Amino acid sequence: MCLTNSGAWIPTVSGRGLITSFPSRSVSQVCLQSFSAMQNTQRYTQSMQTPCSQFSCLLHLHAVVCVMCFAQGRAGYVAQGSNYARDNAKAPLFTYVNEDKLKGIKTYLHFMNLLDNYEVSTGVSETVTSEEQKENMLFIDSIMETNVMKCAHKYLVRKGQSQSDPGQFKKQLYDIWFRLYHRDRSGGEDSCGFEHVFVGETKFDREIMGLHNWIQFYLQEKHNHIDYKGYKARQGKDTPDEDDHVLNLQFSWKGLVKAIGGSFIGVSPEFEMALFTIIFLMSTEKRTSVVVKVDEYVLELVVYRHRGSIGTSYPTLLSSNHRDL
Repeated sequence: MCLTNSGAWIPTVSGRGLITSFPSRSVSQVCLQSFSAMQNTQRYTQSMQTPCSQFSCLLHLHAVVCVMCFAQGRAGYVAQGSNYARDNAKAPLFTYVNEDKLKGIKTYLHFMNLLDNYEVSTGVSETVTSEEQKENMLFIDSIMETNVMKCAHKYLVRKGQSQSDPGQFKKQLYDIWFRLYHRDRSGGEDSCGFEHVFVGETKFDREIMGLHNWIQFYLQEKHNHIDYKGYKARQGKDTPDEDDHVLNLQFSWKGLVKAIGGSFIGVSPEFEMALFTIIFLMSTEKRTSVVVKVDEYVLELVVYRHRGSIGTSYPTLLSSNHRDL
């Protein structure tokens, strides 16, 4: 799969169970429909026949060049509280990622620099050094230069949820994603939205929490820290295919098992930050979900708030095949 000058994906490899990342049209549908949905309701379903033209700037996505993953093996049943899952996947999820291309894009480079800044276990207080704070700000500065975040910012200003001043919006993003808070009541400030969603956490060494990002999944898998166990297929499908752009994954990490976790595949960090920031700010509910229909599948985008910050956010396939779970 290669990126054209217009920002659209052209699949170059296909086959049974092979995912080749996001075509620009489908990603745009998710973003456009989600933003449109938040104008009227916190839970919304409709077919995407007439996209909102005001979000047309999202049609050009900052995506990775050449990402391939092989989603083989249907996820099996995992009993509640169990850390055993049958490994139905004979190979890693990601078969190829062009890391040089990733690191050549500022947002990806700064994003990857943040992934080793956190204590994985809840209950262990986080300490943000001056260097780590600088890395956080470099990442926010870089995503603010992208069309995706500029469009999100304009939308939020128009809706009265953000200040027009870019500096104020950067502070707002910092508070939403990087401000530390207590996730485990027995400890100090041990978590933040970014850590939970993009890095992943463990709770009392018994449960995996968060880790909904494909880049972190790829890097952890590359270093043999993650073992991909299988996928949860869409209804009517035996395997995912190149039109499936969100995966419900089963995997082990840190000696623990996550029975099912939803993740976008192949999208940019700024896309996810923009999408979930808007859903977060356009609602005051503890849990907000936006349901969108893209082609053959129905996707739910979920955001939980933790006071003034994101507690968690993730996509999940609603039109999934439940035969195996």
